[in-house]
Amino acid sequence: MLGTMAAYLPSGWPAGVHPPDSEGFEQTAVTWLLDVVPPDYRLHGVLLRHPLALAALARHHLAACVAGARQGYRTARTELGPDLPPGGVAAVLDAYQSEGRRLVATAHAVDLVGRALHGEKFVPQLSGTRGTNPRPPASRSSDSRSAGPSSAGLRSADQRPASPRPAEQRPAGPRPAEQHPVGPRPAEQHPAKPRRTDQRRAS
Repeated sequence: MLGTMAAYLPSGWPAGVHPPDSEGFEQTAVTWLLDVVPPDYRLHGVLLRHPLALAALARHHLAACVAGARQGYRTARTELGPDLPPGGVAAVLDAYQSEGRRLVATAHAVDLVGRALHGEKFVPQLSGTRGTNPRPPASRSSDSRSAGPSSAGLRSADQRPASPRPAEQRPAGPRPAEQHPVGPRPAEQHPAKPRRTDQRRAS
């Protein structure tokens, strides 16, 4: 007799949140979402009554936290360098890196929970394909990825080498006039024909 197949959960699904469509899914989702937003969010009853609204607020909150961590990482040396002891800036950068990875992972989990609350079904698929079915609400297609950046590091945008300008990739060649001379060659290459002697006078 075959056992009951466990529900598939995508990578990054938060611990403690029941699988979608299972008993207690929405309640555990609300409890988890309240733990990742500021405590004052608990004062708003509308967020407790409507998990979709809470997930949307959590998504925007995490996106702002990730953006703030990246900005802080970029400016840490100039902002804190003159005031911190040796090694202090490096320690701050390490803290930004550690918190940045945590924030990005949480933002990804919030996105998954929000998509599940919208009715999206997660199914295992072959390697290289996305493990979800298309989400029913078409209106979310523009903001479903707004929560999290695509990579976990805070230095992804800062370590990208600048692309060379087109002029640097294509060295200028000789001028067109040097490659394809225009007009006839100098006169010495086309010597003039000798004058014809009027033989009629001799006769």
